[in-house]
Amino acid sequence: MVKVESFGTSDRGLRRHHNEDAFLVREDLGLFVIADGMGGHAAGEVAAGLAVSEIERVVEATTNAAETTWPEGWDARLPCDSNRLMFAALQAHRRVTGAVEGDPRLRGMGATMVAALLSHDLSRVTVAHVGDSRAYLLREGGLQLLTSDHSWVHEQVVAGLLSEDAARSHPLKNVVTRALGGAQEPVADVREHAIRAGDLLLLCSDGLNGMVEDAELAEILRRSGPDLRATARALVDEANRRGGSDNITIVLVRLRES
Repeated sequence: MVKVESFGTSDRGLRRHHNEDAFLVREDLGLFVIADGMGGHAAGEVAAGLAVSEIERVVEATTNAAETTWPEGWDARLPCDSNRLMFAALQAHRRVTGAVEGDPRLRGMGATMVAALLSHDLSRVTVAHVGDSRAYLLREGGLQLLTSDHSWVHEQVVAGLLSEDAARSHPLKNVVTRALGGAQEPVADVREHAIRAGDLLLLCSDGLNGMVEDAELAEILRRSGPDLRATARALVDEANRRGGSDNITIVLVRLRES
């Protein structure tokens, strides 16, 4: 039998005055979420908190959606869990924009998000993201990036106009092209992946991968022991050792044979 172990943590980093990230760990729902707030003056923190709570609410409310009539607007071509996360992301966006409409002081706030939803039989994980928060999968020592950043610099890299190294230090590296909040409703990228015992999922805000390259992330994860708390601490410490320029939020999910 396969069992799930998980741990989440968030660190302010070394240069930010407060933490605008939020995260959720719900093993009972198989749901794991990170939201990275934007806006400053605590508004980013508000957006991230609203996004996480709304995604949790929608996923919990649609637990039995496969057995009932799907809500209007769901895509019959997509699996149920993909629809659940896409709908959750859209509702999170609407929750953030609704808060701004109700309080002009929050104008300009928004959030990126990444969410992972495990299937009931633990054979699949559905990953959804908006913005540049990321999901990785470590399997048999190899690290795979499961998401593709919705950011200006990533689009330049894909177009061949920027190198990966140049993108990491570019002054516009924090400019995202999709976010929860703002004038346009974002479309979450959603994909399902097969998973199995021994796999380790890493969700993170860009405060981690913006400081620590993928090869170094893989090395830290490969040498980690059974204690997910210690592994998360090692990742946070490495990001801070390299400058800690942003909030650092990490959720680790491991599947193991019981």
